[in-house]
Amino acid sequence: MKQYLELVQNILENGEKKADRTGTGTISIFGCQNKYDLRQGFPLLTTKKVLFSALVYELLWFLKGATNINENLQEHTPIWNAWANENGELGPIYGYQWRKWEKFVWDEKSKTYQKTHVDQIQNAIDLIKNNPDSRRIIVSAWNIGDLDRMALPPCHAFFQFYVINGRLDCQLYQRSADVALGLPFNIASYALLLTLIANTCNLTPGVFTHTLGDAHIYENHINGLKEQLKRNPLTLPKIKVAAKPVFDVCFEDIELCNYQHAPFIKFPLAV
Repeated sequence: MKQYLELVQNILENGEKKADRTGTGTISIFGCQNKYDLRQGFPLLTTKKVLFSALVYELLWFLKGATNINENLQEHTPIWNAWANENGELGPIYGYQWRKWEKFVWDEKSKTYQKTHVDQIQNAIDLIKNNPDSRRIIVSAWNIGDLDRMALPPCHAFFQFYVINGRLDCQLYQRSADVALGLPFNIASYALLLTLIANTCNLTPGVFTHTLGDAHIYENHINGLKEQLKRNPLTLPKIKVAAKPVFDVCFEDIELCNYQHAPFIKFPLAV
């Protein structure tokens, strides 16, 4: 994961001070890109412990189209708790947009528009299988009409799949990246999503390209990241996933193998 450490070093050396929504203060750069080849190992940070179980539960929760922290999430990964309302609801965030993007279709009989939904993940799978050369295998969480209903607008906003020579690649555009705390989760989460979709489509998981807009380090994360930069990366782990369609995969079907890591570093969450 030298790509991640190089990004951290770049921001510490070249980032500029920038105010932010939380009032914490950041140093930031705009517009950068890293590539992670899953054939060389699963891109989970080794210079600190990353709670793999939490990102697995979160991704499976997204893939259900869920929007409430009480649906299998709160017990396992409470990172969304700070944004949920008193009923645990977050509004139409990632999973809802992935699986239930709202669409209005004209009904000739009633002479009105009727609400239906688009399953973007299923559509992407269908295109990968039936039209792999398509340049439209895209999933978007950035639904401008729903932003005001979301507890937190999507940070990882838009991703595209690419099929080549029996391999499935994925590129993500992330508008905002909390480099210390959120980014390691995002890298591993989309690498896992790429793996699940590739397995469903009988393809080899390939390259995950991660394009970042505002890549920032919160001022109260600087010391922790400087400590992390002193550590040497270890051999990347592997993952094993049961041969099941993506929507049938459960937590027990995903196994992280040979994860060696340095000690955990605690970073405060900016809300």
